[in-house]
Order: sequence, then C-alpha cells, then structure tokens
Amino acid sequence: MRIPGLGGDVMAKLGASPVSLPGGQIYENLMSGAIDATEWVGPWNDYFLKFYEAAKYYYFPGMHEPASMLAVGMNKSWWESLPKSDQALIRAAAHQENDRMPAEYNANNGAYLDKLITEQGIQVREFNDDVYDAFGEAAEAVFEEVRAHSDLANRVHESFAKSRAEVGRWMNLSDQPYLRQRNRVLGVKV
Repeated sequence: MRIPGLGGDVMAKLGASPVSLPGGQIYENLMSGAIDATEWVGPWNDYFLKFYEAAKYYYFPGMHEPASMLAVGMNKSWWESLPKSDQALIRAAAHQENDRMPAEYNANNGAYLDKLITEQGIQVREFNDDVYDAFGEAAEAVFEEVRAHSDLANRVHESFAKSRAEVGRWMNLSDQPYLRQRNRVLGVKV
C-alpha cells in the first residue's frame, strides 16, 4: 500500500507493506499491480489521477489524516528582520489560504465523489469497528515507539492528546450530531 510516514508505520504493524511513492507514480503502480492500494488526497484529486481505473473500492473513514493544514516555513533570522507590518501580512495571507483550502476541497470532493460513483462505478465501503479498533491499537503502538525515542515528540503528543480529548468532547455534542441529523433530515447519503 502506498502510505508514507506514521500512517505507513501503523499499516506495517497490521501486516501491510507500506511504500512511499510520489503522487505522480501512484497510478502506474496501481495499474501494474506493484501496489494494491493507496491513500491520497480525496475524490477530487483521485478522479483526475484516474485511480478509478485500477481501484474500484473507496474505503472510509481514513485513519491517518483526518484533515489537512498548510504551513509556511522560513529562516528565523530572516523572519525577525521583517517589519512587524510585513509579518502581519504574511500571517494573514497564511491564515487565509489555510482557511480557504479545506473549503475548496470539501466542495470539490463532494462533487467528485459523486462522479466516481456514478460515472466510474466506484463502490464506497466503510471500515468496520474491528478494523478501526486494529488501526487504533497499531497507532498507539507506533506513538509509544516514537515517544520513547524523542522528548519533543513526547511533549507534542501529550499536548495534542489533551487538546484532542477536550475538542473531541465538544465535537461529540456539536459537529457530529448536527451533521448526522442534518443529513438524515435532508436525505443526504453516500
């Protein structure tokens, strides 16, 4: 399976052979059978890369990358040499693009998921609880290994886990029930 990084480490714990391929090489490797599966961005990108020619099943929910965010990096001394007004402009532009990107992807992913299903015969399948529980156990093992080798990773993980619990509790009351009920009332289905 083409899945790099920590997600690949999780899949390896479950018996997969993770492969890290650049995006431009995924299609040819799917078509040749060199890989059996891939993770990629979403339906919008998958459609244009024609993954549907080799992979007819679309599994959800993903376990390794629930959302995307953008980042900008630069040399610290260069950043500090900028006037505060230029720093504010760069921050504002970075925030704007980071906010705009998921809106653009959500809109296009919805439209292209429909195209994959109706035009290309893709079948959408949901991972069952047993599979997802295995993802969770393997992910925890990977996190433990990474944390054991890096104090920074340990501190980042502890901070993230605390925030995830707090935000997760709120989302269980707000976003998830709202979306479930809205989609039920409106008849929105895959």
